Amino acid sequence: MQVHLVDGTYELYRQHFGQAVRHSKPAPFSATIGVLNSTIQLLADGATHVGIAMDHTIESFRNDLYDGYKTSEGMEPEILEQIPVVADALEALGFVVWRMERFEADDALASAATVACEDRTVHKVFILSPDKDLAQCVEGKRVVQMDRRNGTITDEQGVVEKFGIGPASIPDYLGLVGDTSDGFPGLSGWGPKSASTVLARYRTIEAIPDSHVQWQVDGVA
Repeated sequence: MQVHLVDGTYELYRQHFGQAVRHSKPAPFSATIGVLNSTIQLLADGATHVGIAMDHTIESFRNDLYDGYKTSEGMEPEILEQIPVVADALEALGFVVWRMERFEADDALASAATVACEDRTVHKVFILSPDKDLAQCVEGKRVVQMDRRNGTITDEQGVVEKFGIGPASIPDYLGLVGDTSDGFPGLSGWGPKSASTVLARYRTIEAIPDSHVQWQVDGVA
């Protein structure tokens, strides 16, 4: 059995901005129609077990932890007003939809991937999102990320090739270099190269010696 886990919020963004490129004045709710069509296409392509996570509210518990974390401020109203419409329509079609409020769609997808992995009847889990955060969920060739824009599939080796570290170190990597899509700037002085090089040696931020003179890493000082 294969499980397909869809980031519904990302799909809505993708359809919204895709429509804006193709049409100077997209029809009302055209992004919703696009999400429905793309999700139905999954079934046409053979998907049988599909779960869809949507950020019903953009704010989450992480806003309580960090003041600069992403919010709905500045988001286009056309996107916000379509979120519940997309969720309702997908449920009407029979899809399982997780409407996230205190937690994020990424949290639901990560949890669902973990649960699916524990089921021995599941031999493949596809996480349909290019989000860097979700690279931490990739496991061997069994749990992979799929970018529906180009059909690219990223397995564990693909994560290593892209970031220079394994999936388990992705949270630490993003903690160092930051993630602008989440409103997190990262730490001053750290870039992708230094972060991947140091984490390839120490795996986690906690394991990195406080003084750089103690780092046993070539080319980083």
